[in-house]
Amino acid sequence: MRKKYADLFFVELGSNENTYGPSPRAREVILDNLHALHRYPDPLGADLKKAIALKHSIKPEQILLGNGSHELLMMIAQVFAGPGSQVLASQYGFAVYALAAQCAGAELVIANALPADAEQSRGHDLHALSSAINEKTRVVYIANPINPTGTWYSSQAFAEFIERVPANVLVVVDEAYLEFVTAPELQSALALSNAYQNLIVARTFSKAYGLAGLRVGYIVAHPECVAVMERVRESFNVNLLGLAAAEAALGDDAHVQWVLEKNAAERAWLIEQFQSRGLKCGPSQTNFILIDFQKDSADIEAKFVNSAVVLRPMRGYGLPSCLRVTVGNRDENRQLLKILDEVMA
Repeated sequence: MRKKYADLFFVELGSNENTYGPSPRAREVILDNLHALHRYPDPLGADLKKAIALKHSIKPEQILLGNGSHELLMMIAQVFAGPGSQVLASQYGFAVYALAAQCAGAELVIANALPADAEQSRGHDLHALSSAINEKTRVVYIANPINPTGTWYSSQAFAEFIERVPANVLVVVDEAYLEFVTAPELQSALALSNAYQNLIVARTFSKAYGLAGLRVGYIVAHPECVAVMERVRESFNVNLLGLAAAEAALGDDAHVQWVLEKNAAERAWLIEQFQSRGLKCGPSQTNFILIDFQKDSADIEAKFVNSAVVLRPMRGYGLPSCLRVTVGNRDENRQLLKILDEVMA
């Protein structure tokens, strides 16, 4: 919702939310289910699992639903790692991976990312990750595309990577932003889910499907892996409206395609605008762009906030010179650029 702020309006571009919102079908089904709010949701989420299974040509027993993919990413470490074991992740990877290791009492091992001047600037170095695996490694967290860098690696590169990983080490591929991908060399790791029993693929309805407020995610894994995690899952971890809305959103391919096309166009336009202003930003296959101001960005971020534009600082990721910018709609992006020009001046 836009709020007047002098001659500006408030723009939230810090959380990688889908500015276009969810499918109209999801909105309708939420209204249709308001009469049932006094009822508990299906603890198994059977209908949504069937819809996901049909969508990806997998079996329902390969699916575990979560309160967003965040809950499931945390749960994986808590179930399969612990004191005396190691969790492996990449430098500049999603902050939840480190939190998952900490909550499980496992040692977190960080593999160096690709250098800043690489084509996939600060992206995952799959060779560095595979080289860091040892007898203590239980879980490897990687993402594709990668938050917060927006970078990616090809499906062929991942296939070669997982072939090098011992069968007793779980490889978790976080595909929260997979739907936004336009690069033909990147396909979902779900294609390998039947070939590797140690592969877990995490997906979410928070991004491309626009349901961040309802918190619905899922993993696809070997049925035995899912069965173990089911033992510790909260009985009603996905709410009634979330289950219904996610199923409806999953079935509205036209709306999702519209969102993806709008995002791709605005992403390309924003990158062009940033580069024309002399700013350094890497490639992106997501709904956000990482800008490197090549100096400490704290003051820059503060000036944006004072002008009612919220961006995400990257100091916590070890990138104090960078800000992550969600790709908004054209009005939001024009507002962003207006403030950027004032800040840079």
